[in-house]
Amino acid sequence: MAQDLKSAFERQRKEVKYVMKPGHEKRFLARLDQELPKSSSSTPFFWIKIAASVLVLISIGSYFLLQPDKVSQTDVLLTQPAMVKNISLGDLSPDLQKIENFYVANINLELSKLTISSDNKDMIDGFMVQLSALDKEYKSLNQELNEIGPNDQTIEALIKNLQLRLQLLQKLRIKLNQLKSSKNEQESTNII
Repeated sequence: MAQDLKSAFERQRKEVKYVMKPGHEKRFLARLDQELPKSSSSTPFFWIKIAASVLVLISIGSYFLLQPDKVSQTDVLLTQPAMVKNISLGDLSPDLQKIENFYVANINLELSKLTISSDNKDMIDGFMVQLSALDKEYKSLNQELNEIGPNDQTIEALIKNLQLRLQLLQKLRIKLNQLKSSKNEQESTNII
């Protein structure tokens, strides 16, 4: 079908000859000249514009080049101490960030589970003193990390400190459970 259409168009093109009317080209060129504006030859103005631009650039350059240097005798350089961002264990690598987040989350979880009563207050206070000492040591290790820079010993000490704090809180929870169960046993034996 498509081949039939192609061949039909080809035959029609061969049979019909299109001829332009006489004077068509002249009329087209006349209309083109009428519609399009004639380009004016502004070559002298072009060179004058370039010369003026160069003259302006030279005068500005010579003005700044020939100016005497004005140096004030009372130049004062004020520097502010750089704000040093303290880095922590988690800032060193993504793996250490995960480790630190794990221990801190578990420590906070253990702390939130504590129920303080008059019976266990002394025991909890004793453990909190130890926990406070470990926290103080952790802060000094962090300070060492910032001053000296990261090294294996400091990183291991920081992780070990977090482990010790978590173990201390788990030990406290076990002791509190033992105290609670022994108190429950005493009450049950007193009832019998």
